[in-house]
Amino acid sequence: MEELQRFNELYNELLAPDAPLYAGQMLQRAAQKWPDRLALIFQDESLTFKQLYQQASAISLYLENQGLRPGDKVMILYENSLNFYRAYHGAWQTGAVIVPVNTFMHEKELEHVVNDAKPDALIVSDKLATSLMLSATKHIITQQLLTQLIAESADYTPRSLGQHDLSVLLYTSGTTGMPKGVMLSSYNCVYNSIQGIAQFKSLPDDKVLCSLPLFHSFMQNGCVWSPCLLGAAVIIVPKIDRKALLAGIAHKPTVVLGIPQLFALFCLMKKIDFSHVRFFVSGGDALPDKIRNYFELIYGRKLCNGYGLSEASPFISVDIDDTRCSTNTVGKPFVGIEIQLRDEAGNVLPSDQIGTLWVKGKNVMLGYYNAPQATQKVLQDGWLNTGDLMRVNSHGKLVMCGREKDLIVHKGIKIYPQEVENCLMQHAGVQAVGVIGAPSCPDGEIPVAYIAARDYTDKPEILSAELSELCKQHLAAYKIPRAFFILKELPATATGKIDKKALRIVHQNNS
Repeated sequence: MEELQRFNELYNELLAPDAPLYAGQMLQRAAQKWPDRLALIFQDESLTFKQLYQQASAISLYLENQGLRPGDKVMILYENSLNFYRAYHGAWQTGAVIVPVNTFMHEKELEHVVNDAKPDALIVSDKLATSLMLSATKHIITQQLLTQLIAESADYTPRSLGQHDLSVLLYTSGTTGMPKGVMLSSYNCVYNSIQGIAQFKSLPDDKVLCSLPLFHSFMQNGCVWSPCLLGAAVIIVPKIDRKALLAGIAHKPTVVLGIPQLFALFCLMKKIDFSHVRFFVSGGDALPDKIRNYFELIYGRKLCNGYGLSEASPFISVDIDDTRCSTNTVGKPFVGIEIQLRDEAGNVLPSDQIGTLWVKGKNVMLGYYNAPQATQKVLQDGWLNTGDLMRVNSHGKLVMCGREKDLIVHKGIKIYPQEVENCLMQHAGVQAVGVIGAPSCPDGEIPVAYIAARDYTDKPEILSAELSELCKQHLAAYKIPRAFFILKELPATATGKIDKKALRIVHQNNS
């Protein structure tokens, strides 16, 4: 009930029908309410909300003077930095649609995004500028020009579109094909931020450690939108390495958001002072038992598991209760989110059965940009097909069982790769696992495992035997991988997930 009360208070303040807050007004509101409160910390620099607003406003004025109008698209290609925030808010205040681009995209993916979004303006760092990007738009703010603009500072009255018009265009990582543009409205962004603030019990004096790439939807909400609405600070870490992380942690964050691989690195670092942290939240990928158990053993703190996807702005649930439960438990749905579990035919299942999770709420996207058929496949009567297999436990919490597209069907029996991967991760020498289904006539598919284990690449037969024996101790015979492929590392997406599409291609080529 505490979450519901907090949600209602914020909703009435920010989204009341008579005067709803437009997303591009977030920063001005923060500057007016908390002008001297710290907004951003980056290495040895920091900005208050007033300073950030004035610097962003200089960019807003420039873009408007160049002819940019509400509804035009501004593509942002920047590393984690103060400039990312300046560019983001500067463009958003003009009523523009923000298109933050994955800084690790392959050139072909980037070309697809540029051709699909057709940006009216581009704000790009020197390091990431390419001839493709620079030829794609006539309005370009280079790093040198941006530096000149923010030195002037300014005041600017944000322009606004309708609450349900396109406001942010987030391109997915494209693990099942070329990236698709997820269309989010201003209402989606503000609404899901309110949901998250209520569920996380966020505080105005929180400091959020931002170490994942800012273009990711997890960081968009957790480190761009929500802190601005709350008046909280963000500690920006330029990249995930030990030195940069320790420098960020020295600023004493109270909330740490990350993917499982980040918390695995914390386990290797072992002696970090986390006494000031209230919550550690893992998202973006399945959290293995091994990482959670090691983290909690080393630091004596709960590692909370969260769940979401870009199409839901992105938060759906998080397990922050101070109780012990299975690692794949991702908590109760946020206030305002309805859920259904459905079978392959679309029939609604009892909550204790495994089914595909469908969600409904005001945080659900408008659809995919320029892709009506893809939109129709996942959006039906306001319900979003997440593509994730779930069940609901006796406490009403969602329990992850894997991705629908990763499901392995062997002789008509379903095998959930996440269960097999979790078992294999128990081996001390295993760093990462990807279990996929390999075609096998007449059995349908058989499970095979790709293992990242640097210390075993010269003796794969030893590790394979040990993993097979480990599986026999914990899994039914039909779930045990028929083959183990030992590599130094596994292909990963820009956000750190194991790229199973790439693994399937590798396996197909080697078969």
